[in-house]
Amino acid sequence: MENIVSLNDVAVTFDGETILNKINLDIRDKEFVTLLGPSGCGKTTTLRIIGGFLKPDSGDVMFEGKRINDLPPYKRNVNTVFQKYALFPHLNVFENIAFGLRVKKLSEEEIKTRVGEMLKLVNLSGFEKRNIQNLSGGQQQRVAIARALVNRPKVLLLDEPLGALDLKLRKEMQTELKNMQQSLEITFIYVTHDQEEALTMSDTVVVMKDGNILQVGAPVDIYNEPKNAFVADFIGESNILDGIMLRDRLVQFCGHEFECVDSGFGENTFVDVVIRPEDITLAPPENQKIKGIVRSVTFKGVHYEMVVDTADFSWLIHSTRAAQVDSEVGISFGPDDIHIMHKMEG
Repeated sequence: MENIVSLNDVAVTFDGETILNKINLDIRDKEFVTLLGPSGCGKTTTLRIIGGFLKPDSGDVMFEGKRINDLPPYKRNVNTVFQKYALFPHLNVFENIAFGLRVKKLSEEEIKTRVGEMLKLVNLSGFEKRNIQNLSGGQQQRVAIARALVNRPKVLLLDEPLGALDLKLRKEMQTELKNMQQSLEITFIYVTHDQEEALTMSDTVVVMKDGNILQVGAPVDIYNEPKNAFVADFIGESNILDGIMLRDRLVQFCGHEFECVDSGFGENTFVDVVIRPEDITLAPPENQKIKGIVRSVTFKGVHYEMVVDTADFSWLIHSTRAAQVDSEVGISFGPDDIHIMHKMEG
């Protein structure tokens, strides 16, 4: 797939504060891309730059190989769905969706056909005359999506559109949005701070922090092979420990040496050691290098979440079998479960 959007050394500052730090990003045609990160990381600013609502202080915004820095939003083949849907309360469902088509002065027949197609796509056929005020939050969101898609943009920008929905509806809409994107074969660029949304919906995840892009990749790659401790901790839960890489495939942490599969860090190098909670097995304490006391056990539905305190660390462990609170347990993991990363400042 060819790139449809490219950001080249894009920088933005507000009141002397760096919001985007010369970021570079290529977004391919017909893929679902999620910008993921904590509040204030720059993901919404990135979306606004692509949409034309904000102009970068430096760098180039490219669309299908053409520089569009100075192109206003209405001239870009891009539409946006905001968290606050900004629907027109005085117009019914049909007229809300048809608004952009009427601005373009399309024929009534064309408008009726295209609005009908969108209503079917978002499962709102028969709601044409319904008052916006009488719709549920999920239905209003579908109208907002239909209004954005009816103009047939090549790129749809979505700024945390599921944030106002309850958990059950949010999960349903995740599936619907992904199905829409695959059916329409257009590019979706989605902003969220919800890791589960990013992993569930995306072809590509862009992890951001403090105006920088830390990692770009498929969800499974970012989860299994995070580039640093921040990504590991933000994408899922992790145990992050201070370690020393003694040599290739041998690391020291918690006062013991462990074989691992990583190499290329040099010798006696300070590193971050990351072990996922689900990769840990509880074992009899007398057979393990690391042992501790179970402080809490919480049932999570598909697994138990346990906190085990050792002499110098509090471990988070996920298991389908629960240990007894206040019992002593051993902590077991294999070389493949240990992920070594370069130290991050802070």
